[in-house]
Amino acid sequence: MTSAASAPRRARVRAPELIGEGGWLNTGGKDLTLADLRGRIVILDFWTFCCINCLHVLDELRELEEKHRDTVVIIGVHSPKFVHEAEHAAVVDAVERYEVHHPVLDDPKLATWKQYAVRAWPTLVVIDPEGYIVAQHAGEGHAHALARLVAELEAEHEAKGTLRRGDGPYVAPEAVATDLRFPGKALLLPSGNFLVSDSTRHQLVELAADAESVVRRIGSGERGFGPDAFSEPQGLALLPDGSVVVADTVNHALRRFDPATGSVETVAGTGRQWWQGSPTSGPALEVDLSSPWDVAWWQGKVWIAMAGVHQLWTWDPQTRTVEVAAGTTNEGLVDGPAAEAWFAQPSGLAATEDRLWVADPETSALRYLEAAPDGEGYLVTSAVGTGLFDFGHRDGDAGQALLQHPLGVTALPDGSVAVCDTYNHALRRFDPATGQVTTLATDLREPSDAVLAGNDIVVVESARHRLTRLRLPEEAVRVDAVAHRTQRAATEVAAGTLRLDVVFQAPSGQKLDTRYGPSTRLLVSSTPPELLLGGEGAGTDLFRELALNPELTEGVLHVSAMAASCDDDPDNEYPACHVHQQDWGVPVSVTASGATRLPLVLAGMDG
Repeated sequence: MTSAASAPRRARVRAPELIGEGGWLNTGGKDLTLADLRGRIVILDFWTFCCINCLHVLDELRELEEKHRDTVVIIGVHSPKFVHEAEHAAVVDAVERYEVHHPVLDDPKLATWKQYAVRAWPTLVVIDPEGYIVAQHAGEGHAHALARLVAELEAEHEAKGTLRRGDGPYVAPEAVATDLRFPGKALLLPSGNFLVSDSTRHQLVELAADAESVVRRIGSGERGFGPDAFSEPQGLALLPDGSVVVADTVNHALRRFDPATGSVETVAGTGRQWWQGSPTSGPALEVDLSSPWDVAWWQGKVWIAMAGVHQLWTWDPQTRTVEVAAGTTNEGLVDGPAAEAWFAQPSGLAATEDRLWVADPETSALRYLEAAPDGEGYLVTSAVGTGLFDFGHRDGDAGQALLQHPLGVTALPDGSVAVCDTYNHALRRFDPATGQVTTLATDLREPSDAVLAGNDIVVVESARHRLTRLRLPEEAVRVDAVAHRTQRAATEVAAGTLRLDVVFQAPSGQKLDTRYGPSTRLLVSSTPPELLLGGEGAGTDLFRELALNPELTEGVLHVSAMAASCDDDPDNEYPACHVHQQDWGVPVSVTASGATRLPLVLAGMDG
């Protein structure tokens, strides 16, 4: 039994008003209030567009949004982590890029985030038709619970006469005509043409050697999973046989495109998202994947930046199998043996003979894999970057240089690498020989990938919807150094013993199923590691007594929780089960008057 599995019903809490300095999107210019939404079931989705888990939730909500469009209003509350995400134009781009078809409140200073005491991206808050908060869920995997709760609220408030049906407040923005729309990655074909993943249009586009003229489009342009359909494709890698493997990101699959015939086939993935407990190796078409974002051919296999689970996987075209190659699924920056390393949403790959370079955006880091000295497996090393909450634009020695959410990396002929420093709108360079980071170009708009073409480097300017050709300069452009930390306020906690409670209440009609052992998992660590004198590690209870180091005044607690609930039907031998999971990075400040309990809501209400 978990610590809060049977928490008492708490008093009804009126939902705070929705406020944000950035204003509203997808409403036709109208500012919304909760009074405007009275009579509707409101689901607040606290998200930020850098966060892969937030993007997963956007996809989870699509079916619910469509099915209950006359009773449910989903409101996205955009709550930024990175400085770039606080720019209103960037939020406008993200809403179009990810096809967000509901109103969005731009909350750059986290005003509504603080009003609702949110601690993690993503968090969902359900408000009933009378304006009261009835549920809160952090993380992914809550679509089934939300659908059931919505049905219950519809029935309850229909009977009370407090449910108001009708069209919602969503107003679609005007479409803009461009050849590409938020392209993701690019590849130089043997013909000299460029192949581009046109992510928001769910297509591949072949451009002529001028990187502008459209030669052909591959895919229907409609989101789907079939021989003529993709869903937000990203990474591209050329295989030795001349075909191209495509990271079909939102389909959680790898596809193979034959430029000669135009055919597309699925080579890995099932179309379903991987969840904890699912197989991590086996026949490629039978194993679930999770948001593959980039691919690269290295050492006889296709390496996959599996952004959705913070790992690197491989696909072997000869054996037609996939397997995990690096990472634990925990999010963070930990170097060492590949099986023990932590990544944070790896999204860009580039291969040289002896290294696989990785753009690791949530830690604003550049990292690489290379063979271990003893020849047994691989080691992971961070070249640039320090952790989840430090970022900026600073050149110089790699130990103190800063990036901001880089999505792409490109190997250069001299042994250095170019980094698409996405949220700094810059192309950066790291030279392993000197350990120096320099800036090659600025005033790019969300560069997400780059490819070499002769003496030029062709950059995917994702938010300008184009490829931009640059001459590789002999000397870097100098920029003023800027350093940032995420603006989330630290939680004040007391030195000594801290009670950690992950609140989880099984959704209505479900229960924790312990027939085959514990159905919950809790993993705790910290940055720096010395912050915790006790309580770190894995366990099956959703509560933990943590011992904080009184000699440290600040740090980050990393908490990963998972709970599986199953339908509560004793007559059903095979009840449907659902996995709920979330990772928290909680900045803490150790003070004499700080809290002695840290509650984190996975599902339910803390009270």
